[in-house]
Amino acid sequence: MAYVRIWIHLVFGTKNREPFLIKESRDQVIKHIHDNARSKEIFIDSINGFNEHLHCLISLGREQSIAKVTNLIKGESSYWINHHEILRSKFEWADEYFAVSIGESQVDSVRLYIQTQEDHHRRKTFAEEYDEFLREYGFRYLG
Repeated sequence: MAYVRIWIHLVFGTKNREPFLIKESRDQVIKHIHDNARSKEIFIDSINGFNEHLHCLISLGREQSIAKVTNLIKGESSYWINHHEILRSKFEWADEYFAVSIGESQVDSVRLYIQTQEDHHRRKTFAEEYDEFLREYGFRYLG
C-alpha cells in the first residue's frame, strides 16, 4: 500500500476577475465543489474565497495530478453553475491558477487563511493578493 500526503494550496479566479461569487452564490458553489470533489475522491480539506476567486487546501492522492484535479474542479463547477443558472450571466473560471505545495507544519495556518477570506479581503484586494502570490512564490508574468 502506498501512503501519500501531498498538500496543495490551490487558488483560481473568475474570468476577467468578475465579482460573480457574491456570498449567496459563493456558498452554493463551495458546497457543490466540495460534494462533487468527494464523489471523485478528491480530498478538499478547506475551501473558501471571495467575490472573484476561491482557495482550496487539497491533499492529492497517489494517482492525482494538480492539473487533473484543478481541471475537474473548475470544469465541472462552471458547467454546474451554468446548467443550474446559479448566476444571471454565463460563468467561466479564468484559465490560470496558482498551486503551491505546503508542508505539514503549514496546514493549520493555510486552513485558517482560507477560512478567513472575507476578513482578509476587507484589507486587501484580490489583485493585491494575486501580485503578492507572484512575488512570494517566484512566479513571473508570462507574455
